[in-house]
Amino acid sequence: MAASGFGGGEAFRLSAAPGAGALKLHKGDITLWSVNGATDAIVNAANERMLGGGGVDGAIHQAAGPELVQACRKVPEVRPGVRCPTGEARITPAFKLPVSRVIHTVGPIYDMDKHPEVSLKNSYENSLKLAKENGIQYIAFPAISCGVFRYPPKEASKIAVSTAQQFSEDFKEMICTRFGARLPRRCYHNFRNEWSYSF
Repeated sequence: MAASGFGGGEAFRLSAAPGAGALKLHKGDITLWSVNGATDAIVNAANERMLGGGGVDGAIHQAAGPELVQACRKVPEVRPGVRCPTGEARITPAFKLPVSRVIHTVGPIYDMDKHPEVSLKNSYENSLKLAKENGIQYIAFPAISCGVFRYPPKEASKIAVSTAQQFSEDFKEMICTRFGARLPRRCYHNFRNEWSYSF
């Protein structure tokens, strides 16, 4: 099934297993992406309050409409002002977006987190676990923490791909997007079944 909202992009199998899904790299607006409006979801690089912000977070809230922030307000706080701690994920309907769900996750602030690689891995892993639990087959990620949170894109991409491989047979497609910024030139797959981006 073809996704709408994006043009062509590079695609790779996440593993050699017969049922392995594909990883696709795209440059475009994640709020326009969809597959079928029933089993697709986009991931929001949120903050811990889950009430909107700048960058991709603000764009997703704007495209989804005011119902999204209302749904986020209903997510219970785990401590004052925190609905989704760093590394965790929450799910809401997508409202005016063309996908079925929005998965909100909070990535680490690179130079403030004691173990940013662990927190970033948790963000991807918990997002994928939540998607799987909710019957999502197609999922699109922004470059979590690579904007104002200053995570180096090359390091972040290795974590994103290695985590995605753990779920290679659980999803039909995983999309990695960047808006207004360059994507990796290539995604290499070596004989040990490891992926890495080349910038």
